[in-house]
Amino acid sequence: MPAIAEILIVFAGMLALARVKVPLGIALIVGGVVLNLWAGLPVGVTLHNLWESFLAVDLWLLLVITVFIIELGRHITRPGNADELMAATRRWGGRHGRAASLMALPAVVGLVPMPAGALFSAPLVEKAGEGMQTTPEWRSAVNYWHRHIWEYWWPLYPGVIVAISLFEMDTRVFMAVQFPFTLVAVAGGYLFLVRPHVAEAPPSDTAAAGNNLRAFMTLLPLMTVVGALFVFPPLLRLLLPSATTQVQKLSCILLGLILGMVVISIDEFQQRRGAIAGGVSVARVRLFATAFKPKSLGILLALGGVMIFKSLLMQSGLLPLASGELIDSGIPLAIAIAVLPFIAGLVTGVAVGFTAASFPLVVGLMAAEGSGLTPWATLVLAYGFGYMGMMLSPVHLCFLVTREYFGARMIDVYRSIRPCVLSVALYSLLAHVVLSMLGK
Repeated sequence: MPAIAEILIVFAGMLALARVKVPLGIALIVGGVVLNLWAGLPVGVTLHNLWESFLAVDLWLLLVITVFIIELGRHITRPGNADELMAATRRWGGRHGRAASLMALPAVVGLVPMPAGALFSAPLVEKAGEGMQTTPEWRSAVNYWHRHIWEYWWPLYPGVIVAISLFEMDTRVFMAVQFPFTLVAVAGGYLFLVRPHVAEAPPSDTAAAGNNLRAFMTLLPLMTVVGALFVFPPLLRLLLPSATTQVQKLSCILLGLILGMVVISIDEFQQRRGAIAGGVSVARVRLFATAFKPKSLGILLALGGVMIFKSLLMQSGLLPLASGELIDSGIPLAIAIAVLPFIAGLVTGVAVGFTAASFPLVVGLMAAEGSGLTPWATLVLAYGFGYMGMMLSPVHLCFLVTREYFGARMIDVYRSIRPCVLSVALYSLLAHVVLSMLGK
């Protein structure tokens, strides 16, 4: 049986298990084990691969980071803090303040290349949508889509770094070629997700009220994490020279989150002291209490399942076989350049996954004599379709945590983002055609 068929059948099986209420993390682990066995690996080797996946340093770093993210989300969405952020975005957004809140808050969080970063913005979107007659699936879609408007070109993302390296393209040129994707994503998010519902928002007479300093202090822990991505990498390369790039990156995020927790502790202490001085009784905040609630534990299990599944998928060797089968089938090169990244994005659920797995083949096809393919045109087609595969992937970490947070049904979230995905795919095709005609 073709490797592509094996992967898709196992995918369908995992989704069927999740549909009958098997925890998604367990379904993913079962799917990874089945892929290894179906690929012909002995039971002993499969169990060894599973054990290695479970012991992976990046898995446990990610779980610890997620616990910190949950706690940071708790701080940002405390009644006083969340109200200040909502007021600030509505002031800055003017008459479009409600739409600005729904779109800008996840977009700001999206500037941080953090695994499962949608967990940061989900509580903010929930707060911004208060009073609107919307569904959990719509709120999930708004959060998920706008969290990912930058990753087409923002140079802090590993997928972008890999793509720039493989295409051997100047960073500024890459960013200029890819930036229109963000404009299309923002337009699609507004037209198809936000605009149809924003009129349902109740009128607010206090949208302009608030304190910019208080809003800044609420976001300061998040900004601390962003700063850590610039400050700590050189230090960690010295302290952890033998660690993988992924471990170093996750360690940077963890250090930033630890510093962010220090900022949170100081801020909450000052707020509590001020309230007591004003004669108001305030209960002491228990740090990390929300990390052990059922919803949070479900998120951690799902994340662990994704990481183990991706590791087992790579160890099965099926993904390179699937790519080779597609190329050998004799389909037109432009179709192969779109389909290869799309499949890789769908299966891995991460941008660095589809760039690392498929872009070496894409660049090789582009460089083949007589291909007629040009760098810019090839890039927009491959990245656009790879990214849409990633956005539709049921194992995408942000998709998982967003669904878990809002309690949304998978199929209905897909229905909500479908027109947004189609708009980006259409732009990718049109840009490919235009750039090909221009010889770029």
